Amino acid sequence: MAATAVLDLVKDLIARPSVTPADFDCQQMLAQRLERAGFRCETIVCNDVTNLWARRGSAGPLVVFAGHTDVVPPGPREKWDSDPFLPIERDGFLYGRGAADMKSSIAAFVVAVEEFVAAHPQHDGSIALLLTSDEEGPSVDGTVRVCEWLQQRGETLDYCIVGEPTSVERLGDMCKNGRRGSLSGRLTVKGIQGHVAYPHLARNAVHDVAPALAELVSIVWDQGNEYFPPTTFQVSNMSAGTGATNIVPGEAVLLFNFRFSTASTPESLQSRVKAVLDKHGVDHHIDWQLGGEPFLTPRGALSTALTDAIRAETGLETELSTTGGTSDGRFLAKICPQVIEFGPCNATIHKVNERVELDSLTPLKNIYRRTVENLLLRA
Repeated sequence: MAATAVLDLVKDLIARPSVTPADFDCQQMLAQRLERAGFRCETIVCNDVTNLWARRGSAGPLVVFAGHTDVVPPGPREKWDSDPFLPIERDGFLYGRGAADMKSSIAAFVVAVEEFVAAHPQHDGSIALLLTSDEEGPSVDGTVRVCEWLQQRGETLDYCIVGEPTSVERLGDMCKNGRRGSLSGRLTVKGIQGHVAYPHLARNAVHDVAPALAELVSIVWDQGNEYFPPTTFQVSNMSAGTGATNIVPGEAVLLFNFRFSTASTPESLQSRVKAVLDKHGVDHHIDWQLGGEPFLTPRGALSTALTDAIRAETGLETELSTTGGTSDGRFLAKICPQVIEFGPCNATIHKVNERVELDSLTPLKNIYRRTVENLLLRA
């Protein structure tokens, strides 16, 4: 396979302005390539979202590469040094929206499986790709729907590599073997509105919630564990009153979020918050939203195969980490026992002038190919 194979494919993908939930025929183009390599491709459309499931082989174990063809909006064109959907090579980097998140990963694992199949056409086990155009959006009709569909069909996943950009300083220095959960709450505190000159005739909602809030921000929710840092609680917004200086606010609204480890559960966090508010006599209501549950892949066959591949290609000892936000790994972990995220450097993701290092593209492809070799040729 030519050294430019990954670069050419990344450029093709970047040139398609697939702002979520649009796919802009990225998956159709990739499916045509994969079919030539012996993959059976199925497109699953849910509302405005396009999903692709491509599988080669029917036996186990099944190694899956997962990713998303959608990208976040580029923002004002004038902020970019070049057109965000015109891939440009400059100073050792490839620029364009999706260059790092995550069209380089998609191109790398497509070329990786093409090379693997060409070298081992009778390989044991199976290989699959799961692509969605709904990762950067609400994540309602994308990977989660494909996972449900796979469960209904009785397909069993053994290993899954999600191509999220996880590297920090150098390709291969970090991969994610889990992610924290995200639990948000909208707390409405009820008081009694009145004139500030007659506070005895009112009940200040801000004053009512203040002692409870002080306790909530001081709580140590858990100690974390070997893989996760302790759970954190953050207030992200607070509003109250009418804007006037002479009115006691009769209502206060707080938005807050937990990023939680496997040492806590959504239920335990909700219960502890309610207990603090009740303790302080706060008249309140909370609307909860679970953004994602935490997932964890302990050290095992997949982490060994990936870290061995990274070491062989880069000489680095990769760090297993659970830092960062949520990803589609939370859905895949419900149907796959081993899920790890790995991809290029993430310093410019979602930013103006998003870029990926040109010299990292071939090593990234080689790491993906070596991982498949480690899992299927050793099986």
